[in-house]
Amino acid sequence: MITILGISAFYHDSAAALIADGNIIAAAQEERFTRKKHDDQYPKNAINYVLSEANLKLSNIDHIVFFEKPFLKFERLLETYLAFAPKGFKSFSLSMPIWLREKLFQKNFLFEKLKEHDKNFNDIKKLSFSEHHYSHAASAFYPSPFNEAVVLTLDGVGEWATSTIAVGRNNELKIVKEMHFPHSLGLLYSAFTYYTGFKVNSGEYKLMGLAPYGEPKYKDLIINKLMDLKDDGSFRLNMDYFNYATGLTMTNKKFELLFNHPVRDPKTEKITQFHMDIASSIQIATEEIILRIVRNISEENNIDNLCLAGGVALNCVANGKILEKKYFKNIWIQPASGDAGGSLGAALAFWFNELKNSRNVLKNDQMKGSFLGPGFNDNDIEKELGLCKAHYKKLSGERLIDTVAKELANKKIVGWFQGRMEFGPRALGGRSIIADPRSEKMQKDLNLKIKFRESFRPFAPSVLSEDVSNWFEINNESPYMLLVAKIKKNLQIDMSNEDKKLFGIDKLNVKRSIIPSVTHVDYSARVQTVHKETNPKYYNLIKRFKELTDCSVLVNTSFNVRGEPIVCSIKDAFNCFMGTNLDILVCENFILYKNEQTESLKKDYKSEFELD
Repeated sequence: MITILGISAFYHDSAAALIADGNIIAAAQEERFTRKKHDDQYPKNAINYVLSEANLKLSNIDHIVFFEKPFLKFERLLETYLAFAPKGFKSFSLSMPIWLREKLFQKNFLFEKLKEHDKNFNDIKKLSFSEHHYSHAASAFYPSPFNEAVVLTLDGVGEWATSTIAVGRNNELKIVKEMHFPHSLGLLYSAFTYYTGFKVNSGEYKLMGLAPYGEPKYKDLIINKLMDLKDDGSFRLNMDYFNYATGLTMTNKKFELLFNHPVRDPKTEKITQFHMDIASSIQIATEEIILRIVRNISEENNIDNLCLAGGVALNCVANGKILEKKYFKNIWIQPASGDAGGSLGAALAFWFNELKNSRNVLKNDQMKGSFLGPGFNDNDIEKELGLCKAHYKKLSGERLIDTVAKELANKKIVGWFQGRMEFGPRALGGRSIIADPRSEKMQKDLNLKIKFRESFRPFAPSVLSEDVSNWFEINNESPYMLLVAKIKKNLQIDMSNEDKKLFGIDKLNVKRSIIPSVTHVDYSARVQTVHKETNPKYYNLIKRFKELTDCSVLVNTSFNVRGEPIVCSIKDAFNCFMGTNLDILVCENFILYKNEQTESLKKDYKSEFELD
């Protein structure tokens, strides 16, 4: 057996992944263990976890692959600072000491860190480096259900590349086109994230969620002034408006003058119609650019299948538009599309590309539903609940499913902690908060009383895979919650003339369908199809809920509050349960009711985590 450890770290979303003979054994983000959102530090805990899952020591591992090449990244930084000099000296003087101390000589730095895991690990030759976008592309193609595919990666920036097009055939994957820094769709979207007062590399999905409340009034201004966009989707940004190449901010004063508004300060300025219109404009512009790229690569390559990865591939609204256009027959998106997934891609790239191993393509995919993180047995759980001083009951099999389904039908909100933790940013029924989607006030309650976050944020529906086309305008499977589709027309509720006059967030209170908690203001939803093969317990719960209510959909949001990583351990789950208005916590076969817990164990969770 040949084992390969993949590592991503030092930008954001550090992670580790382990494969054995090309099969994915385990993968997890460091943030889940440290409880620090988007943790970018060396993923010590994630590495310890994946090794323990395989029952291996580091010295047993055959190859270790880092997801990018630090020397190339350093070259890009130096060349960029020289190109823009004397601008950016402050940024240069702040970043260079860190590079010279830690990042430039990363092989030695990593080797020293790795030795801390195992005193018998002493072979630096085991350590290799992939390229950032090649790691992304490998993470998308190799686990996909396709023998042949075009692979599109879009993100902020790796070493030099910001977007790549690759072609994968069997075990071979070759990048055929690249766009280079500073011209980046990911950084363009992040510039608008920054401009609307959200946190870069964290708040992009807020911008996407805000977009349907606005009108794309500034789309033409974005495309005509901020870039030179070609028919094939390639573009050059007008760097006169941006500051990210050399500065400490994403945009500059000229950018503010173009839109006639300063950067929103989230501490002092509320979100207004202007910010909603800006969000709508950049979202529509992004979709136009992506659709041009996808149309062009479908015309250039006589291939039916498309794979997507990179942070921009988490823009599920754009993914839904790609699906609608039918430029490709089949689409597969890596569930850990961001930098965390680079750890998995680096390991897979080495196995197939460097070691030239043959590839076994599975009908669904190789990701095991993305349930690649830690799981816990009943003994572990009972011990942890005891340490937490929790009051619980143990129910097994059908009795547990029946009890929870009835509680959900009675509008109770449930923390659902089952099986192995998900790899990637989405909770898929392993570490989820679930509720009844038929409730008109559930979205508001979940946002304000459970998640402690902005009321406009939408929630996703989990639906039985065989029922998806009964509820949504989509016939495709969407197991990783990465496609947006409209609610079926016959389930929609038309807006009255009075409703249509409402502006912005006021639209939130209008009932739009018979499943209002998962229906966004534009009648869309970010769909997750649930499959018996990958998550039987969650599947059976939704099936039982359907038998009780004739509704085969549940609200599914990640088990955390805003600013907190998704829960990983039983202790994390209990803390979140006691710090929010969750009614019930279910950990495998154990059920806990809030009203049965000791009052003194309640937590002030609202101020526990930084705003994201």
